[in-house]
Parts: sequence; structure tokens; C-alpha cells
Amino acid sequence: MTAPALRPYPPTPRLDLVEDLHGHAVADPYRWLEDESSDETQAWSTAQDDLYERYRAGLPTDGTLATPALTARLRELLGAGFVSPPAWRGDRRFFSRRSGDQEHAVVVVADGDDERVLLDPMQIDPEGTTTLDSWQPSKEGHLVAYQVSTGGTEESVLRVLDVTTGEIVDGPVDRARYSPVAWLPGGEAFYYVRRLAPDALPADEVQYHRRVWLHRLGTPAEQDVEVFGDGLDHTNYYGVSVSRDGRWLIVSASAGTAPRTDVWIADLEATPRDHPAFVEVAVGLDAETGAWVARDGRLYVHTNLDAPRGRLAVTDPTTPGVEHWTTLLAQDPTAVLEDVSFADDGGDDRTPTALFASWRRHAVSEVTAHDPQTGELWESVPLPGLGSISGLVTRPEGGQDVWFSYTDHTSPSSVHHLDAATRRTTLWAAPPGLVADLPDVRAQQIDVVSKDGTVVRAFVVALADSLDATGAPTRPAPTILYGYGGFQISLDPAYSASTLAWVEAGGVYVVANLRGGGEEGEQWHRDGMRGNKQNVYDDFHAVGEHLVANGWTTPDLLACWGGSNGGLLVGAAVTQRPDLFAAAVCSAPLLDMVRYQLFGLGVTWTEEYGDADHPTELGWLLGYSPYHSVVDGTDYPATLFTVFEGDTRVDPLHARKLAAALQAATIGDPATHPILVRRETGVGHGGRSLSRTIGLSVEQLQFAGDRTGLWSRA
Repeated sequence: MTAPALRPYPPTPRLDLVEDLHGHAVADPYRWLEDESSDETQAWSTAQDDLYERYRAGLPTDGTLATPALTARLRELLGAGFVSPPAWRGDRRFFSRRSGDQEHAVVVVADGDDERVLLDPMQIDPEGTTTLDSWQPSKEGHLVAYQVSTGGTEESVLRVLDVTTGEIVDGPVDRARYSPVAWLPGGEAFYYVRRLAPDALPADEVQYHRRVWLHRLGTPAEQDVEVFGDGLDHTNYYGVSVSRDGRWLIVSASAGTAPRTDVWIADLEATPRDHPAFVEVAVGLDAETGAWVARDGRLYVHTNLDAPRGRLAVTDPTTPGVEHWTTLLAQDPTAVLEDVSFADDGGDDRTPTALFASWRRHAVSEVTAHDPQTGELWESVPLPGLGSISGLVTRPEGGQDVWFSYTDHTSPSSVHHLDAATRRTTLWAAPPGLVADLPDVRAQQIDVVSKDGTVVRAFVVALADSLDATGAPTRPAPTILYGYGGFQISLDPAYSASTLAWVEAGGVYVVANLRGGGEEGEQWHRDGMRGNKQNVYDDFHAVGEHLVANGWTTPDLLACWGGSNGGLLVGAAVTQRPDLFAAAVCSAPLLDMVRYQLFGLGVTWTEEYGDADHPTELGWLLGYSPYHSVVDGTDYPATLFTVFEGDTRVDPLHARKLAAALQAATIGDPATHPILVRRETGVGHGGRSLSRTIGLSVEQLQFAGDRTGLWSRA
């Protein structure tokens, strides 16, 4: 397909700025684009907006990828909506639900068959720019603490709602971003996490310095009592929970996104609630650990200490230290332990009768049933298919009921009920909307050998009639290769409207499970972080090469796609292997890895990438930093950067700088290999309304389809 003719790229001044950083001569010709508010940057961004609009004006107006048709189809594919597992409080249950046409999910409370909407972001803000970040019912279910933010900033403000009247009875409490809420019995107080006031902090640290506080309803937040966090790392994120009986307070801490968690426990019967005495559960260890006190009064510990794929241990909460742990579920040799739950007979008998565990084996979920005292495997629990589950939810007061969500590449998320006595599952809640009709789509998992011999897996989704009897492709097709590869995040099988729209138009969609993710446990993660980050990109390139070698696609038909850390992956793919890809969709990316920690939440990610202030680690970063890897005279792939002006995690400056560098360096014709920036206001890095989600997906799919030739086939 012939792309619309574009005039030369907007003029972009190039600074002669080269710094000596630990012996490295580091050029930064577009540093001036870091200042979003400057007249020069504003003019540059406006010119890029105009360039992108000219590109869009020249796109075809017919076919399945045309805006009206693709928008309508994505709405159909998303029309099933979403429903979450129930959060039980006695006979009352709470859950999230989005019907097919709702812009945001709502929180529903149900007493028996009587359901009503408790929280609706569109009622709070009809413009749709307010998102519900989290919510937590009190232990009795008469109150709900909830947090909302606006404009994509994720700057959550905490309030408390009376469930019966719907009235706000406490708040607002600001500076509560990423704050858990741990209710005390009775609902008169809770523990939560809040940042210190900005006027007491250096200007570049106002996003940090969190503390755990005790808040009493009806009192100003300024009177909250600080109970934990003073003197610890200023980048710490904290978790906080209180046992159902109110006796045990557990606090966890991790420095930024480091793969290590410290855990403490306090006995609230033995020490005051506003001055709890904490005892170490696991502190100073190179491991991630989560702990909770269950109904039977024992302390359970989910940890990867000495077990990179995870294990479950148990002890008494009065002797919580590692030396007292007894392993209940040992590490599996190939599966990652994701979650556990216990069933019992309910009521006063709190002795567990069954232990259920969810596992991820090469990104596919499994559930197993075990003896709760010995951990002995009883049997595997049948699941609806080869997909992903989330949550093993039980009633706080115990019983034989367990709920979980299930999804796969062609099934929208649904809620299933597991009967602990029979160990069989049934559908509990289907998606609330209309499930779209789908063509015959097949998903298969392939094995790829990476540069160093490591086996990397990927899911390939394609139309059944494009495959032969062995599952091999009958001809090369326009293909999207999607990846992430970082922060222990797994790309598990999941329903995706964008994937299905691409596939039914005749394309192939591939999701790569790269090192740096969590698909194979913590060692898999560490093999793709810090000085090992290049492994992630080698894995990605290997999957792309495999797709070409095995007839799935060709370099002229292959696009790479990723966002956030996945945007860094795409930036590395574009600059390291421009020969392998025809197009790239690079969303909310990190790209200048020399200065990334100076902006957004970058300083919290140095454990993932490395610290540019450290000589050795700067060398790692310069080895792959996309902005510093641009070479003049290269024919770079067509690239679309999508950025969000409300993004407080990854500053859009990264995309501006690399876009400018690529536009200046490439010898590709802008008519066939355009370098473009799509800028969106009123949204950020995280949640967004349905309309905004569809609008973004439409334009990303159109760009990929235009530059890989799918549009001409669809």
C-alpha cells in the first residue's frame, strides 16, 4: 500500500552537547526536548501533531481497518465486558463489573439477589478522565475505602463511603498513590500508606518518602499517626494487612521495584495500635516474600527464598523468623507458584480441610489440590482450557467455596467457582455483555532458541484456515510481534480485542515470553535485568527471526509492538535490528537510559536497569540505550510513538528525543518509513475510558496494518 505523501520532517535543532560521563563521551543533541513547557518544545510537538494528522488524512477510508469499521469491531469484541470474583463480607458481596458499553468498570454491592452500583467513575466525572484506582471494603462490609485519580496522573485521593447510604463519610486524603488499606475490625480505623507532605521534601523527591499511617475515621489526615517507615529507603513501597481477627498487623517494604521484600509482623493485642512493636519475618534477604495469618492462626509465607519459582512455608506468628519456617509446598521444577488458598468447614472450626495452589507452567495456569497439613498433592483441578487464572478467593469466615477468574486468547474473562469438597469447577459469573462471534482462531505455543541457547516461548495466534494440518502457516502474513520482558511481569494467555481484530483481518499476532518477565520465575527475571538486559532483546530478535525462518512472515510484513518497558524493548529492536522489522509501535516508552532516573518514577527502577551514576552500570545502559544507539544513514522501520501527556511514570520526553533522533538519522522515505508521534492529553500511563482505549487501539492497528500491508489484504 502506498503511504500518504509527507513533507520533510519538522526542523529540529541539534545541540552540540557531549558530556564525559565516567569516561564515556555521551552525546545528547536533543536535550532541549526534555522541557515540555518551553516554547521550542511546544512548537516542535505541534509540528509533530500536524505531521501525524497529515499521515492519517491520507489513509484509506474503506476496508476492515478503516476507522468506522475497526472502531465498531473493537466495540463488539470488547462488548462482553468484565466481571471480577466476589469479595465477600458475610452475606454481602462486592465486585467490579463493566458491561459492554460502559466507559469504566463500576463497583457493585449485592445483598442476596439485590444488586446496586456503589461506585461509578462516570458519575464522579462524566468526562471519563477520572479512574477508580482501588477499593477495599471494611471487614464487616459496611464501609468501603476507595481511591480515584484524574487525567491519568495516578495521584490517588482516598475517601470512605457508607455502603448503606452511599454517602462519603471520610476523606479526602491526598498523596495516597499505590496505597493499600488495611481495615481494623469495627471499621473505626485503618492502616494505609501516604507520602510525606511535599513542603518537607526536596523537589525531586516529592513522589517518594512513603510511610504507614493509622487513620481514625472522622479525624483529619494531618492527625494520622505514623507507625512505620521512618529511616528506611526513601523509595520504599509498602504493603500493609491486618488479620481477620484484628490481632496481627503485617507490613512489607521493597525499595522501588527491586525484587526483594522485607516483612515485619506486630501483635496488636500485645502492643498499642498506634505504636505497634514489629518483629522481623524476613528482612535483608535477597528474596521476595509475602506473609499472612490465616483463619487457623498460623503464619503462611509465600517466598522465593532458596526457591526462584516460589514455595509456601508455615510457622507460628509468635516465631515468625526464617529459621522457624517449615516448607509446606516445595518449589516445582518447571512451574511458578502464583497463589494459594485454604478451605475449611467454616464457623468456629478453623482447621483447613484443603489447600489449593495456582501455578504458572510456561505461562499457562494450573490449579492443584493438596493436603493442608503436609502439602501432599491430591490431584489437579480441571480448568476450562489452556489459559490464565487470577485469584483464589475465599470467604473471610471460611467454608468450602473458592472463586477465580479465567481467560484465554479467545475467551473473555469469566468467574468460576471451585467446590473444595468435590474439587470441581463450575461457571459462576459470565461476562455481563454480549460475547462477540469469532472466526476459527487457533493459538499455539512455540519454542525458540535464543542467541545464547536459552529456550524462549511465544504464543502465536492465527486464523485456522491460514494453517496446514500440522499447525504451520500456509504463507507469510503481516505479523505483530509483541513483548515486554521486565519487572517479573508475565504475558500469559488472555483475551485481547486488538489481537483478535488483527487476526481476523488476516494477520498473525505473536506474544513473546522473554527473559526479564516472570513466566519462569525469579531467575528468569534476573537473567533479563541489570547487566543481563541485552538477553531480553536477543530473545525478541530470536523470536522474530524464527517467525521469518518458519514461514510465518517476512521482514517486510513484520511489526514490533510494546509499551512502557515494552516500549524500551521496541526502541532496542528498532535501533539494533532495523533490518528485521517493517514497522514499530512504541508506546509510553523509556528510551534515554542515561537520564531515565531523573524523570517520572525512574529512580525506583535502577534495580531493574542499573544506575547511570555508577560507572559499570552506565556501561550496561549505554550498551543498549535506544536514544544513544541511533546511527546516521540507517534505513529505520516506520515507527509510531504514542505518548500520554498525563503520564507521571514515564515522561513523554523519551519519545520526543528518540523521534527527533530517528527523523534526523534515517534515510528511509517518509512516505514508506515515516517516524511519527501520536500525542494524547487527559490520560496517563495506566487506566483509561473504553472510548479512549478503542481510539488508541484503532490508530495503532491502522499504522501497523498500513506499514505491513495488512490493509491491502483485509
